[in-house]
Amino acid sequence: MGAVVVVAVIVLLVLVAVVKAVLVIPQAQAAVIERLGRFRTVAAPGLNVLVPFLDRVRARIDLREQVVSFPPQPVITEDNLTVSIDTVVYFQVTDPRAAVYEISNYIIGVEQLTTTTLRNVVGGMSLEQTLTSRDSINGQLRGVLDEATGRWGIRVARVELKAIDPPPSIQDSMEKQMRADREKRAMILTAEGQRESSIKTAEGQKQAQILAAEGGKQAAILSAEGERQSRILKAQGERAARYLQAQGQAKAIEKVFAAVKAGRPTPELLAYQYLQTLPQMAQGDSNTVWMVPSQFGDALQGFAKMFGSKGEDGVFRYEAPPPDTESRPEEDDESIASWFDTAPDPEIARAVKEATAVAQTDVPPPGRSSVAVVPPVIPPAVVDPAPAPEPPATPGDSTELSDGETK
Repeated sequence: MGAVVVVAVIVLLVLVAVVKAVLVIPQAQAAVIERLGRFRTVAAPGLNVLVPFLDRVRARIDLREQVVSFPPQPVITEDNLTVSIDTVVYFQVTDPRAAVYEISNYIIGVEQLTTTTLRNVVGGMSLEQTLTSRDSINGQLRGVLDEATGRWGIRVARVELKAIDPPPSIQDSMEKQMRADREKRAMILTAEGQRESSIKTAEGQKQAQILAAEGGKQAAILSAEGERQSRILKAQGERAARYLQAQGQAKAIEKVFAAVKAGRPTPELLAYQYLQTLPQMAQGDSNTVWMVPSQFGDALQGFAKMFGSKGEDGVFRYEAPPPDTESRPEEDDESIASWFDTAPDPEIARAVKEATAVAQTDVPPPGRSSVAVVPPVIPPAVVDPAPAPEPPATPGDSTELSDGETK
């Protein structure tokens, strides 16, 4: 029974020795091996054989890049403002032996070194520079930390400022300043927009006034030209009408005078005609008294004796002169033939067409700075248009005139 116990103890010791002699290190890790309290070697990843009861593992080191976020640290800037800065350090252990034997706790060492270096760097900057110089601060921190931690077997890859928090009062002031700047920019943009709008509106009003003035000018010119042409045409029509009226009166007088001569009037007939004419001569508001000469009959008798001849009955009668000596009214002249032309004038038609084209001209868009002004269209002088020519009147014609006479 005692032999069995001894064998069991020996087997147990062998198993324990085997377990302690075999060491398996995972990938991306390293182990610092000591023998009897003194550094022996650094166990690489994989299977390692140790001397039981003599070798032991001092520390296991993670060889991967580590990320450590340190709590916010109060830092005083150059302008005596306290800001809270939160940092993140990316580092990697390159020498496990130095990381174990050169410093007791390399993570705390990196943290304290980062805090002191950060205060030195930010202490030489103002708040505005601190807020706008993150890359510069990161570069300076990385350079100092990498140099200081090199003997610890640590390589600092990156240092980032995660947050920079100014004091609440400074934050409030910064927000007010930012709000004021934004309001300033908004007011500037609004003023610029109003200015542009006013300029565009004024430009549009200017274009409208120019076009309205040009339109009024064209309308006034065309109206004046139309009135001038109307007066010219009216004057030419009145001239032709007066000419025709005078010609008709001449024909009527010729007819009456010829009838009188053909009737060979006596002094008694002339006196009778004179007495019939007296009431017409006496008409009018200003004719209140009319004097009749007492010797009027003797005057008519003397007139008949002077221009007449005594007939068989002893009465003097007017003798008409020979036909070839009769006076004739003025015949139509070729120079006045155009007075009675009623055909439309081609110059007037052309002027009306050009004026219509000007009125239908498109208005230029408001964006254009210049205005195309159409020159005024002034029709040339009108050739005397008048009614169509009428055939000259003959003694045998009888036409009703405007004054009630016949020709």
